[in-house]
Amino acid sequence: MSRTLLRGARVVTMTPGRPGAERVDVLVDGDRVAGVGQDLDVPDAEPVDLAGRVLIPGLVNAHLHTWQTGLRAVGADWTLMEYLTLLHGGAVQHYRPDDMYVSNLAGALNQINCGTTTLGDWCHNSLTPEHADAAVEGLVRAGIRAVFLHGTPYRDPDLPHPLTEIDRLLDGPVRDHALLTLGMAVQGPQYSSPDTAVADFRAAAERGLVVSLHQSGGDLAPGWDAVRAAELFGPRTNVVHGSDLPDTWVKALVEAGVTFTSTPENELGQGHGTPVIGALLRHGAAPSLGTDVDTVVPGQVLTAARIALAHQRSLDHAHHRQHAGTHADTPSVTAKQALAWATVEGAKALGLADQVGRIEPGMQADLVAVDTRALNLWPAHDPVAAALHADLANIEAVMVAGRWRKRDHALLDCDLSEVKDRLRSSGERLLHAMDAV
Repeated sequence: MSRTLLRGARVVTMTPGRPGAERVDVLVDGDRVAGVGQDLDVPDAEPVDLAGRVLIPGLVNAHLHTWQTGLRAVGADWTLMEYLTLLHGGAVQHYRPDDMYVSNLAGALNQINCGTTTLGDWCHNSLTPEHADAAVEGLVRAGIRAVFLHGTPYRDPDLPHPLTEIDRLLDGPVRDHALLTLGMAVQGPQYSSPDTAVADFRAAAERGLVVSLHQSGGDLAPGWDAVRAAELFGPRTNVVHGSDLPDTWVKALVEAGVTFTSTPENELGQGHGTPVIGALLRHGAAPSLGTDVDTVVPGQVLTAARIALAHQRSLDHAHHRQHAGTHADTPSVTAKQALAWATVEGAKALGLADQVGRIEPGMQADLVAVDTRALNLWPAHDPVAAALHADLANIEAVMVAGRWRKRDHALLDCDLSEVKDRLRSSGERLLHAMDAV
């Protein structure tokens, strides 16, 4: 089993009780972190000099519809209703399994390139078992850690989630891959009848799966009360967006242990409503982050973190001026909190908090080296802020489960030319089919 000793970096462990950044060595043994400390002496380990870099836990993109990668940016000017009409009402029916495969492969590779090591793949276009298997295979081929959240196109509110597919995936395609976990991307209480919502939640609980659902503004449907009455909201429930949820509901869900994933760039641009971040903070919780749809916004979770931070600070500053008549003396949210949203909180939302999101012995060796020698980050006086401010060009190396997936600013073990050609062909065919409708 290989051992690697990472030296010279300033390390942001995200472990409670440790400093924001430390000059320590990190020992990787196989797929796990085996040691974090100063001047580790491990003669049989391969040394890697990371002087001038900041080492952080792998980023977690907790919500991405990766199957849309082939239609990247076609909806940059879409509202939410245009997105639902043109994509879900038009393009979905034209997807073939190969479209699912190449979109998931290219989308997952892009996430690795951007420093994401764990992906919440919200795959609500599993038209057939073949579509689902192709999507899973794309994730496997990319080498990313992922929670494959199985879903289907929007359907009748009384139609339950296809549990035969969930059990089939559990028994084969997902179970066979160490980096994959299965979850359920359900229509949820907002878009299902009360009985159906309860049945779907109960099925997920019986299988020990994360159940994730969309909610974006508007009055709450009756299914919410039904699921709450059945006492099925809990730590393995993930609410995506949660925009404009009544404060009483946010409080109740937080108390039940429910996690939230905000996709701030898309939420603000498409009209989902006010991001739930402020409400969560008021109740002692925090969001995880996602980028949602490559059809509309770029897929960089660090960008999402910076937008979330700036937007929440803006709201808090405005509130302070309104009530105190002057500017605030201190920031309401810190850079380290925003980085935690993209690491620790993402791991929690996907049910992987005991495996990823922090750099400490026993955790999976999912690591990102940020090159702070580049002009846009130099001099990196504050390592945490430097990591948060990093762009794609600064993501020098990415390790997933102890294996390098990116080194020296280049992805490894993939033929990008072939992937790009297949992705372009897929996207062009889908666009042509959409235009013909």
